[in-house]
Amino acid sequence: MVRVENIRKSFQDLKVLKGINLEVAEGEIISIVGASGAGKSTLLHIIGTLDRPDEGKVYIKGVSIAGMNEKKLSQFRNNSIGFVFQFHHLLPEFTAVENVAIPSIIGKNNKREAEKRAKDLLSLLGLSERFDHKPSMLSGGEQQRVAVARALVNKPAVVLADEPSGNLDSSSAYELHKLFFQLRKELKQTFIIVTHNQELADMADRKLSIRDGVIVL
Repeated sequence: MVRVENIRKSFQDLKVLKGINLEVAEGEIISIVGASGAGKSTLLHIIGTLDRPDEGKVYIKGVSIAGMNEKKLSQFRNNSIGFVFQFHHLLPEFTAVENVAIPSIIGKNNKREAEKRAKDLLSLLGLSERFDHKPSMLSGGEQQRVAVARALVNKPAVVLADEPSGNLDSSSAYELHKLFFQLRKELKQTFIIVTHNQELADMADRKLSIRDGVIVL
């Protein structure tokens, strides 16, 4: 589902990634750990097309993203990649259903169909009683589940999660971690998760560590 070949990235004189190679199968959940500044989020942003590498290639569903212009890359990102960040980034003026449906509507899907998909996902995530609630009316854990539903609305090839439980209490974090595995079971969803949470990292099918710009097992 995802293949990364010889990814290198520097910021001025600082070499952050020094030749990353990685393959992730459909339905696999992998975690990436490492010290702060090791390059975990940089790698995730490159896989997610939010940043470009200095060298190397990224393939998603067998498609190389290297030659895409910004417009095509934006379309590909919206349709093929879901994102879950530490902070949910929900739009405060919109309801849970509207927040989840936004990427689908941006992708020029029918609004009614987008909102039906949003409601189906929110129900799957245990939020059927929260359709019309705005973010300020939701708990932190509920807000992050809305963000997960939003990441899934376009049926992405892969969901990239950057410290997804970093802003949650331990109980909400545990529920979020279980949710990823439920989604893998029910939707065959692929996840790449950057985390400092060792419990979540150890639950993954594979735990990879970045050190000195390379992956060490």
